[in-house]
Amino acid sequence: MIRAFFAFFLSFAIYRRLFRLLTLGAVGGLAAVLAANLCVKQAAANRIHEDPELVPPQKAAVVLGCARTLANGRPNLYFLYRIRAAANLYHAGKVEYLVVSGDNHREGYDEPSDMRDALIEAGVPARKIYRDYAGFRTLDSMVRAGEIFDLDSFIVVSQEFHNERAIFIAREHGLDAIGFNATEVSTVGGLRTRLREHLARVKTVLDIWVLDTQPRFLGPKVALGGPVS
Repeated sequence: MIRAFFAFFLSFAIYRRLFRLLTLGAVGGLAAVLAANLCVKQAAANRIHEDPELVPPQKAAVVLGCARTLANGRPNLYFLYRIRAAANLYHAGKVEYLVVSGDNHREGYDEPSDMRDALIEAGVPARKIYRDYAGFRTLDSMVRAGEIFDLDSFIVVSQEFHNERAIFIAREHGLDAIGFNATEVSTVGGLRTRLREHLARVKTVLDIWVLDTQPRFLGPKVALGGPVS
């Protein structure tokens, strides 16, 4: 009887300790999410625009990439809205060039070329569009805008939540970025994307302030106004 009591007590103590650790972990995780979100929002405060007429002119805009279609074959609204926003910005005379930055890491998947083709369909001249094939992450796209395309200041085109994170990354790398918001996606998939953004912001802050994460690839400089790849 006594042995059974002690066995129960010990198992109960283990569960209690485990519960405390899990609770502390949950509280710490929530605090990290809140702190990262605050840092990102603060960096982007007063630097994001909805109306193209209110956007200060810049030499170029960096359009952040995503897949043209979803896994089920349907058009990706994030892609369509970013293309529309970038074309509106160009046609409003706010930028001279567009840098389309996205993933091209496997055969048959080419975000930059898909964006370029869609922008041409939207009336942007091909000679004004430059492809960044190594924009694997938002961090890569922002750092490469400065290192490869020699942009000290530029406009970022994406949805607001993405623009905020991009601006945080750019400013932490000494770049003067402002955002022009594409239309938000209000579907269930859009909600999931915005929920994942909270974790993406934690990772971004860790990448910048703790891990000193660098782009996967740099390479030779590309002169805007020169040959288009």
